[in-house]
Amino acid sequence: MQDQPLTPADYLEIIKRRKWSLILPPVVVVLIALVVALALPSVYKSTSTILIEEQEIPVDFVKATVTSFAEQRLQLINQRIMSSSRLLEIINRFDLYKDLRSRLTTEEIIEKMREDVKMEPISADVVDRRTGRPTAVTIAFTLSYEGKDTPRKIQQVANVLASFFLKENLEVRERQTKETSEFLEDEVAKVKERLEEIEAQVAEFKNKHINTLPELLEVNINGLHTTEREIERLEQQLRSLKEREGYLQTQLANVEPMLDNPDRQHLKELRTQLVALKARFSDEHPDVIKTRDEIRELEKKLSRDKAGNQDELPDNPAYINLASQLASTRTDMETVKKQLQDLEKKRNLYQARIEATPKVEQAYKVILLEYSNTQAKYNDLMRKSMEAKVAQGLEKEQKGERFTLIDPARLPEKPFKPNRLAIVLIGLVLGIGAGVGMASLREMSDNSVRSAARLAEETGFQVLAALPAIETHFDRRRRLIRRTVGAVTVVVVVACGLIAFHYMVMDLNVLWAKVVRRLSLLV
Repeated sequence: MQDQPLTPADYLEIIKRRKWSLILPPVVVVLIALVVALALPSVYKSTSTILIEEQEIPVDFVKATVTSFAEQRLQLINQRIMSSSRLLEIINRFDLYKDLRSRLTTEEIIEKMREDVKMEPISADVVDRRTGRPTAVTIAFTLSYEGKDTPRKIQQVANVLASFFLKENLEVRERQTKETSEFLEDEVAKVKERLEEIEAQVAEFKNKHINTLPELLEVNINGLHTTEREIERLEQQLRSLKEREGYLQTQLANVEPMLDNPDRQHLKELRTQLVALKARFSDEHPDVIKTRDEIRELEKKLSRDKAGNQDELPDNPAYINLASQLASTRTDMETVKKQLQDLEKKRNLYQARIEATPKVEQAYKVILLEYSNTQAKYNDLMRKSMEAKVAQGLEKEQKGERFTLIDPARLPEKPFKPNRLAIVLIGLVLGIGAGVGMASLREMSDNSVRSAARLAEETGFQVLAALPAIETHFDRRRRLIRRTVGAVTVVVVVACGLIAFHYMVMDLNVLWAKVVRRLSLLV
């Protein structure tokens, strides 16, 4: 026979019958949860809020040499603060984790403190000046510490950690700017030394090739042209002097050095006569031959006379004048020849300079290019060095990007952990579930027949009579005990409810205070 569906009256009967199964498990579980919630040690948490402020002076005027982003610098500082030496110093200073020192090693205690220190960035959407789009930027961060020590000690540790962050940020920025400035100064000194070396090479190169430098090519070409024109002029002058020399020699040959020698006068007449005869007759004419023979005999005679009178000076003024002119002409010719020789050497020198200029120019350009590059590098490094010094002064005056403590760590008034309200509520939910489960289990495993109709249905026989329940002294005593236990249970449940309500109100107040503080920071 199939079971009949249960009616509300049946459920009510089951509740009455299994009331202790419904009451005792929740009470026990709630009591256990309450004991656990009260037995767990209180963990306090203190939080500092640090604002990341931009530099006061516009970036267009002074550029900082610290190029790392705030997030990167935060991680760098966090790694330095979370080093074993720093944390061990804080642990020894405030005597933290006294209950764990007997059970854990130093490294484990330091790792436990790393877990208790939390750094959380606070981001906001800021319009990027370059793209014009909103970008998430870290504008602040919170630094918190939680522990089982006294609230005052937790607050002190949180303040110390915040001060370490502020101090480390200043030191990092000053150190980076100082290192950048020193590096640039060293580079400037090296480049300046190299520049001086190249300047010495340029000076030595100019001294060595002073006349074949590329900038003197035009001067050498003009000098060559001038020299060639001068040579042409002197050659023309030399030709004129040579013609004059021949003319004077001819004139001098026709003039007797001595005035009182009739032979020379006669020789002159004969020569004039020979010229006239040659004009009229041929060379084979008897008069021409006769005149030529007379001239030859007379010249021999005059030569003999001249050999006998070598010490005698000519006294013919015309001869002396022609002889002086001839000597002067020859002197001028020698002078012109010497000038021509000098100009030839000068022209060859100019030609050699012009021919050597391309090779010199190639080497000179290499030196000048290196000098120009080094000079540009030196100027650039000098500019950067000056900017680095200005940036270093900016960091010393704390006018650059900096961390500002806007919300110091406060004294925690309420434990951060454990969440006793949640533990009690979880215990209450588990207790109700355990009570319902136990009552359902007992009811499903109980095969007792509790009504005449059910007995008739199960056996198939008609029930003739039903005996009422007979209450004995033992039954009355058991009922009294149950009522007493029930009253105590009600008192315990009410007390647990009051305690849970108390913690719930405290948690709601703390939660509301946190929401208000976060909203004020964002505004």
